[in-house]
Order: sequence, then structure tokens, then C-alpha cells
Amino acid sequence: MKKAFLLLTVCLAAGLTSLARGARNIGDVTVGVDARMLSVSVSANTPELNALAREAFNSNGRYHVVPGYGQFNIHFTLVASREVRVDITRGAGRAQFYSQVVRGTSDRNALLRAADVAVEKTNMMGLKGYFASKIAFISERTGHREVYVSDLFFGDVQQITHDRALALGPRWYPDGSRIVYTSYFHSGFPDIFEINLRTYQRTTFASFRGTNTGARFSPNGQMVAEILSGAGNPDLYVGNAQGQRLRQLTHTDAVEASPCFSPDSSEIVYTSDAAGGPQLYVMSARGGAARRLPTAISNYCAEPDWSRGNPNKIAFTIRIGRGYQIAVYDLRERRSQQVSRAPYDGVEPAWLADGRHLLYVARTPSQSRICLLDTETGKTTVISPAALGTVSSVAVLDPR
Repeated sequence: MKKAFLLLTVCLAAGLTSLARGARNIGDVTVGVDARMLSVSVSANTPELNALAREAFNSNGRYHVVPGYGQFNIHFTLVASREVRVDITRGAGRAQFYSQVVRGTSDRNALLRAADVAVEKTNMMGLKGYFASKIAFISERTGHREVYVSDLFFGDVQQITHDRALALGPRWYPDGSRIVYTSYFHSGFPDIFEINLRTYQRTTFASFRGTNTGARFSPNGQMVAEILSGAGNPDLYVGNAQGQRLRQLTHTDAVEASPCFSPDSSEIVYTSDAAGGPQLYVMSARGGAARRLPTAISNYCAEPDWSRGNPNKIAFTIRIGRGYQIAVYDLRERRSQQVSRAPYDGVEPAWLADGRHLLYVARTPSQSRICLLDTETGKTTVISPAALGTVSSVAVLDPR
């Protein structure tokens, strides 16, 4: 059973198995207009920025983009290189509501940052903006699984690795300066590597005997959690941000996988098959007793991601029948809810900054795409272009 779980965990991460029940095209899953949605008109003074602004707001389940006038009218103006002014008015009378000039690293980034300002000024629910997020992911468009980075809507896509080897699980350092990932590049066995995104220098982060995988930094940037099997079983370890001074936190016969820190960096949620099948457990980042989360939704619960925008929520992958979907566990209410109901498999959830939307990987036997999901309405938007081919292992860097 343990070997089967470990094999399935690796296959899910590597995209080597067909998880869907039949051949389908991945498309948007639409929902009706919710009464809680805000109607907004969105425009910009260049065709490129106009299209990007509309794409961004159409992805957000809090908003319904309309022609003409909305409850808020949001207009973006490129006023200088890498500077965008956002002007917000209200209703048909277009009463002035807010205006600000926002700078970015490019015209595109400035627009997305300005759109986040608009979200934070208009959503009336205290939600953060997520449009200016950066993502890391795996793509097979070259015929090899390599690490890429881009903005949330796949502009400025950059190939970061050229290993020509199986790569998986890229994760950001909190300030966006480096990425750790697992690769079979060096030895033919899974080792953890780190890439400095300023110099593009790659260094070996963990290369112990056995499996080295699942590396993830704490939000405070002081620790890293990873899964190592040098002692025999895949166990959870925590070290400093350089991967040194490692401490073994689990000492069981079970298989551990997919560690993720809590937003305050004090705890870690991870997957273990200690109960016979993969379930979610939480323990202190300093070690101690683990407690199983009473998810009570599936006999397969894996790939947890703890929301930074809403610390009460943990997203994870569940098995439903012969397929997989995304669920969210609410720590305050102590209950789980299935949030994706697409006609294809959904795996590998990754929260966005607002604690309401997340990214996940949608898979059919013929394709694999990254989707954006509103966990409150179930609206799913496909955001990765088909030109990237098979994609997986998406990780989010919140707007800075």
C-alpha cells in the first residue's frame, strides 16, 4: 500500500498517468451571475492593455464585466513607460471615486498592479488583489519537463532550466529571488536544486542517498521543509533557508509527502498514509506530535496548500470515484467542501493572494492546462495557452 501511494504521488506530480475518465477538451466552466458579484466596466487606452485588463477581471469571481456602465467603471491609461494610471468612477453618472498612478517592471506589470489597486478599492470584502502574481510551473513544450516562470496570465514567459531531464515541484523563495525544484538531472535520482533568478546559477540544494523532493520555503523565509528518504522511509525534514541544519520531524513507517507551512510559519501540513491511505496531518514546524485533519471527504487527500490570504483554509486534492478534484478544508469550521466539479481531473491546488481564488492543474488523457478557480462560485477559467503543451506543478508568488 505504501509503495503504491508513493508511486501514485510521484505520478501525480510528474504527470505520467492519465487521471481523467475520458478524452475531453479542457474549457472554461461557467456559472450564472451571482447576486454578490459587482458589475464593472473595464477599459484601457491601448488594445494590448485593454485585453489584459478584461482578461484579469473576467477571471475574478467577485466581478461581472459589462459593456457600458457598471457599479464601478475602471479605466487604465498608460501615461509613461511602465506607468499606468487607474481611474475609478461610479455608475452611469461616472462620479469620481479613485485615481492613482502605479509603476511596474513593465507596461504589462504596471497594468496588473493597477488592476490590483482597483480590486482592493472596489471589492468591499477586504480581498487582496492577485492579478500581479508571478507563477512557476513545469512545461513539456520542448519535449522535456523544464521549469518556467511568467506572470499570472502567461506574459513574459521564461524558461529557467535547460536540464533535459525530469523536473517537478518548483517553489518560490518568499522574495522571489530563487526557486527550488526536484530534478533527476544530476544523478538519475530525485535531487533538489536551487536556481538564483538574478544570476540563473544552479546549485545542488539536497542530494542525499535516496529520494530528495518536496522542498518548500516557509513564508518568513527562515526555513525549508522537504521529504528525504535517506533513513529508509520518505520522512519530513526541516532545515534553515539554505537547506542546512536539518531536523527529522517524522519517524514513522508511513510515507510522507507535500509539506506546506502555515502562513505564520509555525506549523506544517503534509500528506501521510499512516492511516492506510493518504490523508492530511499538521504538526509544529519545531516537531512534536502530529494531528490528523478530520477532512471526512475522501479516502485520498493529498497535495495540501495552506492559504496565506485566509489562514483558516487549506486546499487539497481528493479522489472522487475514479477521478480527482479540488477540495478546501476550513480549520475554523472543521469541515471540507469540494470546490471543483469539472468534467476532468483537477490536481495540485495553489492559492492566490485573496484566499478565495486558486490555481490548479486540469488533466485529461490528451492535455494538461493550468486553471484559475473561484472557490466560492466554482467558476473555472483556463489561463495557460495551448502552446505551452503539457503543464503541471504550478506555484504562486504573491504580488509584491
